[in-house]
Amino acid sequence: MSMKKLFAALLISVFAFAGTAIADDDTIKLGVYLPLTGQNAFGGQLELDGVKLAHAERSTVLGKKVELIVVDNKSDKVEAANAVKRLTAKDNVLGIIGTYGSSLAMAGGEVAELAKTSVIGTSCTNPLVTSGKQYYFRACFIDPYQGAGAATYAAKNLGFKKAAILKDVSNDYAVGLAKFFQGSFKKQGGEIVSNLNYNSGDQDFTPQLTQIISQKPEVLFIPAYFAEGAIIMKQARELGATFRIMGGDAMDNPDVVNIGGNAVEGFIITAFPYAASMPSMNPQAKKFTEDFARQFPDKEPNMNTALGYTCYMMYMDAIERAGKADKQAVTDALATTKDLPTVFGPLSLNKDHDAEMAIGIIEIKGGQRQYVGEVTPDL
Repeated sequence: MSMKKLFAALLISVFAFAGTAIADDDTIKLGVYLPLTGQNAFGGQLELDGVKLAHAERSTVLGKKVELIVVDNKSDKVEAANAVKRLTAKDNVLGIIGTYGSSLAMAGGEVAELAKTSVIGTSCTNPLVTSGKQYYFRACFIDPYQGAGAATYAAKNLGFKKAAILKDVSNDYAVGLAKFFQGSFKKQGGEIVSNLNYNSGDQDFTPQLTQIISQKPEVLFIPAYFAEGAIIMKQARELGATFRIMGGDAMDNPDVVNIGGNAVEGFIITAFPYAASMPSMNPQAKKFTEDFARQFPDKEPNMNTALGYTCYMMYMDAIERAGKADKQAVTDALATTKDLPTVFGPLSLNKDHDAEMAIGIIEIKGGQRQYVGEVTPDL
């Protein structure tokens, strides 16, 4: 090759490389790791809808284009850790959103700490997700707070004195929430007449429910995911159970009525303070609800979609306050998040990186999920 041709080739290579560098400089990469397949796919898909909606509304920050890199953690702890490793080591993302499922978040969190990359958890409510972590944050409250809220509503608002618990003993979320409900309910003068277990994947809950019915509780607390929770309710009603049934935020899914039918009537859910049926909304909730209806006309938003949406907006706020697309600067900005206007109202992160907000109460009435108010836990 002549010197002239060689020089021309070098110029082309330089400009091609420069173009790539400029493109990279003009792009901020945000990772998303959620369970899009497997046991927890229903929650992951809902949260991804919320992230996508927020990205559609605001796809630039600091004059840079925001690129989403989405990885399926497949509802598996090992896959969750691998997903975060890929996002940090291969994709070099500025920050990460995720995940649904506390067990998955704990697995991914260890990798994020080593990579010194911030993560905002969507609905991972186990205290261990952020405990001792420098880089893990979350847009949700934690299980001790939610469990106490459920117990307070059962004891004070509904006046119940006897409760039973049926939990998935193989699930960190269920075990933790059950523990905190039990402790708070007893503290408020209530009695736990039965505390029974099952394992993920079980379909027949007749033995446990038969025993629970014999103890005559006024309320049954099931810290389950919505699909198995709906099955538990159907079988309980088929066995003649008349007690009220309560569950946690993982039960706040539009499909709970489709699966459970009439058996879920009167079911009470402690959730994040948002529902499409809220009688009044703050400006952020109103905009989110209207925009979601336009973007996903065949779906109904719930608190999971709102959490995914909120996590993305928390990053936009932190990046703006940091003033640059720098991992540590954004992490430091996240740690000082205070009174950020969100779908759930003003959101602040405490010293443990956990969100502080009210607990919403949703009840199934006439086959519809209705937002009936809020409760302040008796801690």
